[in-house]
Amino acid sequence: MAWLQSNTFHHSDFSDLAKLCAAKEKAGLTIGLCIPTLNEEKTIGKEIVIFKSELMDRYPLIDEFAVIDSGSTDRTGEIAKSYGAEFHYSGDILPSEGFKRGKGENLWKAVYQLKSDIICYVDADIANIHPRFVYGLVAPLIHNPSIHYVKAFYERPMAYSQGLRSTGGGRVTEILVRPLFSLFYPELTQLFQPLSGEYAVRRDVLESIPFPIGYGVETSHILDVYKQWGMGAFAQTDLDQRVHRNQSTTALGKMSFGILQSFLNRLRQHGKVSEITEISNIYRALQANGSEYEEVTTEIFEEERQPMIEVAEYLRRFPR
Repeated sequence: MAWLQSNTFHHSDFSDLAKLCAAKEKAGLTIGLCIPTLNEEKTIGKEIVIFKSELMDRYPLIDEFAVIDSGSTDRTGEIAKSYGAEFHYSGDILPSEGFKRGKGENLWKAVYQLKSDIICYVDADIANIHPRFVYGLVAPLIHNPSIHYVKAFYERPMAYSQGLRSTGGGRVTEILVRPLFSLFYPELTQLFQPLSGEYAVRRDVLESIPFPIGYGVETSHILDVYKQWGMGAFAQTDLDQRVHRNQSTTALGKMSFGILQSFLNRLRQHGKVSEITEISNIYRALQANGSEYEEVTTEIFEEERQPMIEVAEYLRRFPR
């Protein structure tokens, strides 16, 4: 496939940071970094130190850097502030729009809070954090104005007490999202890890698409960008390896349920299916306790935030 060859990069292609900063300045672009958090006291400090020291102090690649939090009950906020990060509770940003708990909410609020032309999102739980998690993603946007949305991909080893195994991870992608893409959007199967939490996007794209507040945000973004701008708007960068905590099968089931809700809604909006009956918001799981068996239900509702460009306060902050 031509796209796979032309729009897939390796982070080492952009490791000359002095050269990359010069290209950024020539292009007249500004770059903002957002780390969405919820109880990430174990890893947030290291991420802040590395990004600030390497990509702000040593090389002026990042122009602004904000940690946006969903209401952590641990020391995430205290640690972030102690390392000099700009720290915001999501509910304090655009208070007129209220607060909804979820990662997608933090990402949406970042579009208002940050002022840069490009926003890079990096998850807060990465144990092997490195500057490549930013420069590898923003570089294609700096070099090629036709690229709008850059996704990360990497090896995701499973973490065990004995060490790391070289396979595993990305389970929801391979079991759910890739089969769905294969059925309805075959071009999108060229994305190695559509659910990766690390990506960089141009502001004019982010402000014009809706944001599910929950599990479906990454999948919905990809479908909406593909529908509006086509495959040529995407690129992806190999970041080698990402080490992080792995979720339980139960947690992945709930994630898959939320993603599937968003996906089915997009199929309906894009005219890919003629009719979809009413979708249940109740995720049903079974558990056994000795000889007792029970059904455990969880309500998962993939509520969406409207495109930021439809918010009056945003238009006042960023006049057309």
